[in-house]
Amino acid sequence: MAIENFIPELWSAAILEPFEQALVFAQPQICNRDYEGQIRQMGDTVNVTSVGAPTIRSYAKDTDLTFEDLTDTGAKLIIDQGDYFGFRVNDIDRTQAAGNFEGSGVAQAGTGLRDKVDKYIASLIKTNALTGNKLGDAKVIDDDPAFADAATQTTAYQVLIKLREKLDVNGVPTVGRYVVVNPEFVSALLMDKRYTDLSASGSLVPLLNGQVGRGAGFDVLVSNNLATVGGAGANKDYKVITAGVAAASSFAMQLTQVEAIREEKRFANIVRGLQVYGAKVFRPAGLATANILLQPRVVPTP
Repeated sequence: MAIENFIPELWSAAILEPFEQALVFAQPQICNRDYEGQIRQMGDTVNVTSVGAPTIRSYAKDTDLTFEDLTDTGAKLIIDQGDYFGFRVNDIDRTQAAGNFEGSGVAQAGTGLRDKVDKYIASLIKTNALTGNKLGDAKVIDDDPAFADAATQTTAYQVLIKLREKLDVNGVPTVGRYVVVNPEFVSALLMDKRYTDLSASGSLVPLLNGQVGRGAGFDVLVSNNLATVGGAGANKDYKVITAGVAAASSFAMQLTQVEAIREEKRFANIVRGLQVYGAKVFRPAGLATANILLQPRVVPTP
C-alpha cells in the first residue's frame, strides 16, 4: 500500500528544517526556550516559579544576624496557540514528479509556520514591554544622517542609543542584547558611519538568523515580521522595532503531529501537520520598543 512509503520521522524533519533556519523572533537569542519541556498539545501549561530577592542588611559585629524565608511567585506559560497545514498529493502527480512530489508543499508549509510564530511573538513583545521602555513614535531619516531635520526627524542610530538607555536604566544585562528591525531601518543604519564602523562592533561575522551586524551594544537582526502600531491613529502603520534580552521572554513549541493518510474518495495521499506553541513575557523591564516611520530628506522650500 502507498501509505507504507510514508515515514513520519522523515516528514517531521522536512518541516522543522526550513522553520528553524528562517526563524528570527522565536530563536533563542530573542525568546529563551528554557521551559519547553515535554509539551504535547494545546492547553498544556508550563508552571514557572520565581524566587524573591533576600533583603540586604547592614552588618555590625555586635548585632545578631536576621534571617528570613524566601518568597516565591508562580506564573504560567500556557500553550494556547495552534496552527496546522494539510495538502493532497494525487498519485499521478507523484509519478510525474519522480519521487520529489512533496518538496514544494513541505517547503511552503515550513515558511507558513515560521511566519505565523514570528508574527505572534513580535506582537506579544510589542504589547508586553514595560510601558516606561516604550519610546513612542519616531520619524527616522532614510538618508545621510547629516540631512536630518532636527525639528521633526531623528536618525536610526539615535533610536538604538535611546533603546539602549531604556535597558541600561533598568539594569538589564548588556550581554546578549538584541534589536529586531525592518529592512528599511537597516538601510538607514547603513548610511551612518557610527554603524558601519565594524571595527568597533566587537564582531565581524553575523551568526544569528537575520543578523546584519552590531550597533550600540546590540546584535542587530532584520525581519519582515515586525508588528505595526495598529488601531486607527495616524501612526497605525508605523513599524515597532523591539530590543531586549532573551531572559525577558519565553517560548515553547512542539510539532505534535505530522502524518500521511490515504484519501478515501480519490487516488491520492493527504499530508497534514499540527504545531502547538505559546509564549510569555516574564520580565517586561528587559524589553524596549520604538514605533518607526522612515522618511526621506526634508527639502527646504525655496
